[in-house]
Amino acid sequence: MASARPVRWILALFLPAIIIGAPIQGVLATAPQDSGARSENQNLTPEQRFERRYPQPVKVAVLVGLPVLDERDSTYGYISEVSRLPGGKIVLVVPYRNWLGWAPTDWGRKTVAVPIETVAILARQVAALDFSRADFAAAPPYDGQGGVLPADETIRIAVYRR
Repeated sequence: MASARPVRWILALFLPAIIIGAPIQGVLATAPQDSGARSENQNLTPEQRFERRYPQPVKVAVLVGLPVLDERDSTYGYISEVSRLPGGKIVLVVPYRNWLGWAPTDWGRKTVAVPIETVAILARQVAALDFSRADFAAAPPYDGQGGVLPADETIRIAVYRR
């Protein structure tokens, strides 16, 4: 009888944790993740990756002013406008500076057009998933050839979760 008590205590402590933890693990395993990181997705076009990231509708006014972050949560810059290029592509216009991208001054900034397919919204931030710091530095300055989208227009942007 004395040896049954430790077994009961162990079951009483660990059995509820196992019962509760198993469904949570199943839910977390099926949550959407960045599909661009997998090896089978490396040869996809940015448009195909965009479609795999669960694009959702969002108003342009929500995007303007949001920070664009890299994988280490460093700020590239803030979205100043959303434009549609003559070919129909949607771009986020981001004033970029290599050093101190978060600073509010415009000194030393280059305005870059970031394709909507290369980013994803992450709460009140935008993650640059397929547009690296080297891409920002190598991108030509945006000359305003696209038409600025009105604040009440709805576009689609990918959703990202870490």
